Amino acid sequence: MSDVFSPKERLIRTLAGEKVERPPVICPGGMMNAALVDVMTQTGHLLPAAHKDAALMSALSADVAQLTGFENIGIPFCMTVEAEALGSEINFGTLECEPKIEREVFPDVLAVDYLPIGAVANAPRTGVLIDAIQTVSKQYEDIPVIGSLTGPVSTAASIVDPMTFLKQLRKNRDDAHRVMAYVTEQLIDYAKILADNGAAVISIADPTATGEILGPKLFTEFALPYLNHLIEEIHAIHVPVIVHICGDVNMIKPQLAQLKSNAISVDAMVNLQKLKQELGGVTVMGNVSTYQLEFGEADAVSKSAERLMSRGIDIIAPACGLSTSTPLANIEALTGTVKEGI
Repeated sequence: MSDVFSPKERLIRTLAGEKVERPPVICPGGMMNAALVDVMTQTGHLLPAAHKDAALMSALSADVAQLTGFENIGIPFCMTVEAEALGSEINFGTLECEPKIEREVFPDVLAVDYLPIGAVANAPRTGVLIDAIQTVSKQYEDIPVIGSLTGPVSTAASIVDPMTFLKQLRKNRDDAHRVMAYVTEQLIDYAKILADNGAAVISIADPTATGEILGPKLFTEFALPYLNHLIEEIHAIHVPVIVHICGDVNMIKPQLAQLKSNAISVDAMVNLQKLKQELGGVTVMGNVSTYQLEFGEADAVSKSAERLMSRGIDIIAPACGLSTSTPLANIEALTGTVKEGI
């Protein structure tokens, strides 16, 4: 193919199932963000301050794209925006440590206080994200801005004590479904706000919604319908969607075949070439080991990227969340190899 596309065109075409000259190489933000210590110390745009400062967030997100070579801008840099807006306490971490849920706001599904729709979209930190997305989407028109969401199951388990929540999926099904419907509607509203303000793609990471944690039956009942509802509502505003599912997906492959996302991202232990074939040619993303990226040699990282490209993987990306201590040189090896081709 003689055409050479801009990063934004390349990703959008890939997500639409159209031909491109080579795979995009991205890191979508949220759970899978590349705000590495190496990047921050080089530029002076630092976390945790950038979580709450739109100018810092836009500067750091642009730094990440420019220094790592990833062909997107990913916002935010954590998975706590939704939980904070819905009442949970957040520890914003340090330069080296990403934000975490300090305490879920509700002990169980029966105690959930249902806030009006807009609680996430109108939260103060969402305003920071919107300002940052507006800035970078206008400043870098050829680079896709990806707005990253925490998926419905993971958001629910971030506002309700997670061990109790998972038990109540079996014991309190009706109330658990009510919580899932609630968080999904909040996420739909949030996703639309991000898209309206410049996010060209929405990425959804749902690390609690794994085959190992839920099993096929609960994944079918509690993950798949709410993910698909969220995806359908985002598609209704003509924005493509990437979904990341952690862990070994072997036991939930039939359910993944029913996901309506434009691309599926999976963990390093999954054979992506085989998954693509088994799911009828679905667009797949990944899945360079984040352990290798943190601890391996640059040459080995390059070989992993070459192997994925040779197997027809549609989008090259880290397999899961990067450690902040991942060497920038290893990320450059990944992105440089993809851009140079095999």
